[in-house]
Amino acid sequence: MQTFHAAPASFLAPSAPHLLPPVAPALRGALSAKGPVPAAVTSRSRACFPSSRSGSRHRRCSRAASSGAAATVTSADDAKKDVLIALSQIIDPDFGTDIVSCGFVKDLDISEALDEVSFRLELTTPACPIKDEFEQKANEVVAALPWVKKVDVTMSAQPAQPVYGGELPEGLQKISNIIAVSSCKGGVGKSTVAVNLAYTLAGMGARVGIFDADVFGPSLPTMVSPENRLLVMNPESRAILPIEYLGVKMVSFGFAGQGRAIMRGPMVSGVINQLLTATDWGELDYLVIDMPPGTGDIHLTLCQVAPLTAAVIVTTPQKLAFIDVAKGVRMFSKLKVPCVAVVENMCYFDADGKRYYPFGQGSGTQVVQQFGIPHLFDLPIRPTLSASGDTGIPEVVADPQGDVAKTFQNLGVCVVQQCAKIRQQVSTAVSYDRSIRAIRVKVPDSDEEFLLHPATVRRNDRSAQSVDEWTGEQKIQYGDVPDDIEPEEIRPMGNYAVSITWPDGFSQIAPYDQLEMLERLVDAPRATAPAVASS
Repeated sequence: MQTFHAAPASFLAPSAPHLLPPVAPALRGALSAKGPVPAAVTSRSRACFPSSRSGSRHRRCSRAASSGAAATVTSADDAKKDVLIALSQIIDPDFGTDIVSCGFVKDLDISEALDEVSFRLELTTPACPIKDEFEQKANEVVAALPWVKKVDVTMSAQPAQPVYGGELPEGLQKISNIIAVSSCKGGVGKSTVAVNLAYTLAGMGARVGIFDADVFGPSLPTMVSPENRLLVMNPESRAILPIEYLGVKMVSFGFAGQGRAIMRGPMVSGVINQLLTATDWGELDYLVIDMPPGTGDIHLTLCQVAPLTAAVIVTTPQKLAFIDVAKGVRMFSKLKVPCVAVVENMCYFDADGKRYYPFGQGSGTQVVQQFGIPHLFDLPIRPTLSASGDTGIPEVVADPQGDVAKTFQNLGVCVVQQCAKIRQQVSTAVSYDRSIRAIRVKVPDSDEEFLLHPATVRRNDRSAQSVDEWTGEQKIQYGDVPDDIEPEEIRPMGNYAVSITWPDGFSQIAPYDQLEMLERLVDAPRATAPAVASS
């Protein structure tokens, strides 16, 4: 089943006539050429490393010299080539790309005697289910080289950072992935899923935080039992300091000493904004947001303030739950947030050797099938799971080897893999190829790559600086943009657009669907193309 990605945002301004260049065979060819999809993925994918809290990890492998005539290398450069060729046998199972092409291999060093090898695997997410296999395989393939007597592998990772090119609030600048856990209906176990998912990711080695976004009925203070239950502010930085419990950072309005709020919508949005963005979260690999029920102001505020990486949908078997969940999925679709998994809670219970479904079956499957969400996880009716939410100890912590913990482990693996795929797709979606002077575009969840001329992209900016918001009149004229213009920098803007910086200092936001529309206009017959504004 394919990963679900959101449909074009409905709030984009309607298109005005596009400034396509005049008929010019050379330029037309550059615009419509279909470039080959690169064979090697140049960005980093889903490999991982042990918990950052324990620091880097070394593994050394030594072996006796082969009894036969061992092959030798004559220089350190030749030795490094041998090592890289050997390491290129290790393929990331999610992307089908070797770890050398992904850029994981760092600090490769060969001893003066040309018989010892050391290197570092700098990976992108610590919560990887096959981290030990990566490390073990790296040792094996290098140790198998006939001239190698000793291998020293160090595992490390990049600092946590979002795949986002815009200006983020200071508190969110060191968070790699933000996961929304949502249901749009109360009472389905969303908070239970959010808390247990967070502690599962922490158990996999990630740095994790939880943000309880429900101001009217915060659940986090009941579901965890930290010694310090009151948020405080750093007097110097004026930043909120999150509470920490069992290695996971957390913020909730319930920890603000106010209990449950009684206030109007705009005030609630302001409180949520402050709690989320003014908190000193530090470096996090995953921030799990426990979303409140509904699809109102708070949800829109969170989606606009925080660059959500993905969403996990929680439902129950009843038809009424499906109806409300469908509204939430459509909301995330419009806001360009991919939904990566569905958790169907309270599905069944086992008794007398049989499995019973007291609320029926099919709601979760219906969500998966109707909206193309790739993964479905079932949670049983289990007294211990319910009790853990009241005792302040998450179920995956109280019984890490139980069946419920195994389900959450599978959910955690899914979230890690899907977030890594999304980050990889977003980071490589749009780039500039200087060799052919064209912008390469490969929209996430698409197999086709196309090329656009930089001048065409610049001339078709839809912002208020280029188009009059009242009249729709084009401010920028064809001749205002030179044909040989080249972008200085292209950076992702969440899951829906890129930020392009031009030599004149202008920063253009180019949504993926706008770039796709330009590509369709270029491919269309010239007779049907919009009129070109005069210079």
